[in-house]
Amino acid sequence: MTTGIQVRDLRKDFPVRDRGLFGPRTAKTAVDGLDLDIPAGRITGLLGLNGAGKTTTIKILATLLRPTSGTVRVDGLDTVADARAVRRRINLIAGGERMVYTRMTGRENLWYFAQLYDVPKRQVRTRIDDLLALVGLTNAADTPVERYSRGMTQRLAIARGLVNDPAYLLLDEPTLGLDAPIARDLRRVVARLAAEGTGVLLTSHYLAEVEELCSHVHVIADGRHLAAGSPAQLKTATGSHATVRVTVPNPSPAIAEVAARFGATRTPADDGAEVLTLRHPDDIAGPLAAAVVQAGGSITALDITEASLEDAILTLTDRTARTEAVPA
Repeated sequence: MTTGIQVRDLRKDFPVRDRGLFGPRTAKTAVDGLDLDIPAGRITGLLGLNGAGKTTTIKILATLLRPTSGTVRVDGLDTVADARAVRRRINLIAGGERMVYTRMTGRENLWYFAQLYDVPKRQVRTRIDDLLALVGLTNAADTPVERYSRGMTQRLAIARGLVNDPAYLLLDEPTLGLDAPIARDLRRVVARLAAEGTGVLLTSHYLAEVEELCSHVHVIADGRHLAAGSPAQLKTATGSHATVRVTVPNPSPAIAEVAARFGATRTPADDGAEVLTLRHPDDIAGPLAAAVVQAGGSITALDITEASLEDAILTLTDRTARTEAVPA
């Protein structure tokens, strides 16, 4: 039965020493009461600033770390009590971490991991060949990984992450260090896997990648859940609207009236020109430009900057920080 990955009240504390090697130990909380749902057939984003708890969360989901408290279930299987069964259903691709053996060849790495995942023997050779072709390493299949470039090593790590045909794929900065064409190909593979029913959890600092792939995003800070929704919903909820800039070479009182009517700010520019700037949730560029022309003005530049997911995340984390800074 497919029920997805369900994270409930997840907490992870790490012991730290306050004063050097022999100081007293205290607990540092990396994940604090987190609830998440990663359904099959969808790419779900997990976003936050550095230190938010994203990698710790993914490692718990991958059974690499035990939670301090709370539960994680994969299709009803507990990641602690049923860890062996869970590992057959998931896999992890993490950029920037060594996930393959450098003294083995690419083909030997995939064969080794296929044995660990109990891939049926009759499928191993074909699957290895298919994965090497998928990541563009067919010609380097029998070369030791220690002679691979960083990008080649990461491509092999992607193939390793797919060797067991996982039901759920955990991606922690998967395109880190990849050339643009390979990163694009990986995005296509991930989108295809999700369309075929694989559940995917993605963390990435490349937010354009998140917007391209993710239909649903969770934002966390200091290990706590802040918000969830589609990228568009998060941008709208935080007031992260598109910005329109209209450069008017001949400002006048009539143009000033247009700016006031639309709520646009007026900024002096070079050669006596003026820039009208407006942030708005709707497509306001056309009406603003038309009003300027009707008021007798001309336009030398019209720029539209789309709202960014980064702005939404920064707004959410800043709001949280300001709220926590207010004395009770």
